[in-house]
Order: sequence, then structure tokens, then C-alpha cells
Amino acid sequence: MKSKKIHGRTVFMAALFVASVFVLGIKLLNPTPVQIFIEGQNTAITQIPGFFTFLDVIILIVASITLAISGMYLLFFDSVEKPAGGLVLEERKKRWEQIVKTLKSDEQKIYKAIIGSDGIIEQSELPEKTGLSKASVSRALDLLESRGLVEKRRRGMGNIVLLK
Repeated sequence: MKSKKIHGRTVFMAALFVASVFVLGIKLLNPTPVQIFIEGQNTAITQIPGFFTFLDVIILIVASITLAISGMYLLFFDSVEKPAGGLVLEERKKRWEQIVKTLKSDEQKIYKAIIGSDGIIEQSELPEKTGLSKASVSRALDLLESRGLVEKRRRGMGNIVLLK
């Protein structure tokens, strides 16, 4: 089994993402208290909890933009490898390509049509894709099913054919 390599850019973007979340969390949960000096007869110092300074607002904006950019990169542009489902499908297609060589003409046409549909297709689509009659498709599917190469499952009024 191959191990997934993580490139430097991905690590950097992930670190930016985590740092941005951390800065946003700290700043939003603990805003800097502001001291106000009131002059007049008396001078007083007052703290207003929950009030953001201009510097706090700038930090929040920069952290939000950094979070958005790094998040978008990680979601959409970081394609190191294909997903596991794609790898499994490729492996199965290789195996199916070997099996198709052992089949008769009609069976090969049907089997190739199912492979072309990523291993699952409605039985009603097979005559159109293969150019065979419905009866020929049905007979060939029965033979393929008896060999354990395909499986037919009932769906409503028709069948879905799956490669094994």
C-alpha cells in the first residue's frame, strides 16, 4: 500500500489554516479592553469589555482572509493523490480487462459496456450500448452471472448489473 506524501505547500497552508483559526478564536473570545480617559473636573479610567480596537479589527480581517485562502487551497487545489474509491476502481478495471479476454464475443461486448460504466449499469441500457438484442443480452448476462462475474439486482421494473 502506498503512503500518501504531503508536499511542503500543503503543510504550509495547513499551518496557516490552524494559526488563523487560533488567532480568530483568541481575538473573538478575548477582545482587548479599551481605556477611556475622561477629562473635566475629574480624570477617570474606564474599561469597556467586549470592545475591539482598530488593531484588533485589522488582525481579525487578516486572519479571516488567511483562513479563507488556506481553507480554499486545502479543499480545492491540494490534489496529491486520487481518492481511495478511484484507486479501487482502477484496480478492478485492470482485473476486469484481464477477464474480458476469456469471454465469448457477445459476453465481451456486454462486459466491456459494464466496464465503461464503471462497473454498474442498468440492464435496459445494454442492448443500446452493445447493439445486441434484449434476448441476447439476457442470455449473456445469465452466463456471466453463473460464472460469478456479474450480479443482477432488481430495481423497480428493471435490473441493475454490477461487476464483481
